[in-house]
Amino acid sequence: MRAETHSLNTMLEYQDGAVVSKTILKKNTGTVTLFAFDEGQGLSEHTAPFDAMVQVLDGEVEITISGTPYQLKQGDFIIMPANEPHALKAIRKFKMMLTMIRS
Repeated sequence: MRAETHSLNTMLEYQDGAVVSKTILKKNTGTVTLFAFDEGQGLSEHTAPFDAMVQVLDGEVEITISGTPYQLKQGDFIIMPANEPHALKAIRKFKMMLTMIRS
């Protein structure tokens, strides 16, 4: 892999009425994935077997973890603990980087 610079906010564009994702790094030990959510779009409640960090790159989102809602905006991040139910809903269209550590 050769070193290159990138702009996270321009690697992925919004699409009307959709959630778009792009994996930018995938290793046995974890993944880094970018997401762009149109306003009102989201992910229904689910769990993951590993801790994950969500960094909001643009916009605003409500993330619910184990029934507790958290509102995040550009520049904020949150750790979603392994095996805790969580869901996301775009308050305004937003972009995030999801870093999942598999260990």
